[in-house]
Amino acid sequence: MTTIRLDNPQDTVAPTRGDSSWYTHDRFGMFIHWGLYSLGARHEWMRSREFLSNEQYETYFKRFDPDLYDPGLWAQLASDAGMKYMVATAKHHEGFCLWDSQLTEYKATRTPAGRDVLRPMLDAFRERGLRTGLYYSLLDWHHPHYTVDVKHPQRYDAEFAAQSRERDWHRYVDYLHGQTKELLTGYGPIDLMFFDFSIPAEEGFAGKGKDEWQSERLVETIRSPRPDILLNDRLQIPGDITTPEQYQPREWIQVNGRRVVWEACHTFSGSWGYYRDEESWKSVDTLVKMLIDTVAKGGNLLLNVGPNGRGEIDERAVDRLKGIGAWMRLHSRSIYGCTAAPESLYCPPDCRYTFHPEKKRLYIHLFSWPFKHLHLYGFAGLAEYAQLLNDASEIRMLEGEREMTMEAGAFNEGRKAGTLTLQLPVKKPAACVPVIELFLK
Repeated sequence: MTTIRLDNPQDTVAPTRGDSSWYTHDRFGMFIHWGLYSLGARHEWMRSREFLSNEQYETYFKRFDPDLYDPGLWAQLASDAGMKYMVATAKHHEGFCLWDSQLTEYKATRTPAGRDVLRPMLDAFRERGLRTGLYYSLLDWHHPHYTVDVKHPQRYDAEFAAQSRERDWHRYVDYLHGQTKELLTGYGPIDLMFFDFSIPAEEGFAGKGKDEWQSERLVETIRSPRPDILLNDRLQIPGDITTPEQYQPREWIQVNGRRVVWEACHTFSGSWGYYRDEESWKSVDTLVKMLIDTVAKGGNLLLNVGPNGRGEIDERAVDRLKGIGAWMRLHSRSIYGCTAAPESLYCPPDCRYTFHPEKKRLYIHLFSWPFKHLHLYGFAGLAEYAQLLNDASEIRMLEGEREMTMEAGAFNEGRKAGTLTLQLPVKKPAACVPVIELFLK
C-alpha cells in the first residue's frame, strides 16, 4: 500500500488579510487596459517613450469616442473563455479616468464619449457572474502636482523639471487617496484592487514608494469600507497577492520562505494597450499551457485584452479567447478549485499536474502526447479510476511489474514495482492539451 500523503498544498500558504478563498478557486481572470493610448495604437507607454507633453497628448482626449463600445460583449467573451473575474484600468499612468470622477476634469465624461464608461463595464461583468477588480496607477503624467521621476514623459525637459520642484506633492497624494475612495464607495462591490507601481531611484531621479504614496494609510482607507478586498503587492508594503508580470515562475512563489497567493499577469502580444502593428501574438496552445502551468504552481492567470479606440476588442484577441474557451468548456474541472499537486507525487516529463484537494482528483495535462503508455512511478495502489476529461472515456490502468510469457520465452515490459501505467490511445484526443482525470483513493 502506498504511503504517499495527499495533503492540501493550499494549507501551506501564508494567510491573507483579504478574502482569497474565491480567488484561489476561480484561478482565471481578464485584465483590461483601455485609455487614450488606444487611439495612438502604439503601446500604453507611448507617452513616456515618445516624451510627449500634456499639450501633445491632448489630441487623443479630444477624440476619445468609442462608438462601438458594448461592455456586454466584453463580459460575454470573458465568460465564454472560462474567466471568473476581471480587472479594469480605471486610470493608467497617463492619468485619464474612465469614470466620472468628481476630483478631475480629465475623464471620459469630458471627451466626445460624454459618459462614464467604467460603470457599465462593471455592471456587465457582474451580470454574468464575474467578480470585479480595478487597476489604479499610482503614477499620473497629467496631474498638475505629480512630480518628475525616471518614468515621467518630460523627465529630460529642464524647464519641466524646474517647474516640478514647485509642485505640491501632498495635493497629488490627497487626489490619489480621494479617487481610490470614490471607486470603492461609488461603484458597487469591488473584490480586488491592483495598484501600479512603486518606482526605484534611478538616473539621478528620486524614487517613489510607500512613504510617498502613504501606502499604509491608503490601505486602511481601502479596508474600512471593504475589509475583505484583495490588494496586490505594488504599494511597497505586503499585500494579499504577489504579482509577477510577463513572467512564468519556476515554482510556487515564496516570500520570506513561505508560499503566497500569487497571480501571473500576461498579454496576448507584447503590449497591454491596443497596438495595431504589434505581431508577436501567442497561440491558443501557448496560452492554454500558460494557464495550466500557472495553476500547477498554485497561482492565478490574469490575461489581458487592449480594446481599440472604437471600443472593440482586437479580433486577434477574440480568436484566442474563443480558442481558450473551447478548451475550458471540456477541461475547466482541472482548473477551478485546483492547485499544485502534493510534492510527493512524481510528474512525468512534458506533463503538468493540478490537484483538487476536496475531490481528491489529480489532473494530468499532457503537453506532449506519449505513445500508448504513461508511467506514473510510485502511484501503484493510489488510484481507483482514470479517464480522459474531454469525453469521460476510460483509461485502463496496469500496476507494478508484469512479466509476459510467449512461445519464445519470458520477457519483462520494463515497468518498475510501484508503477501505475496508463494505457493511452495511439491517436491524441482533439484538444490542444489533453487531460487525464485520475480519481484517487
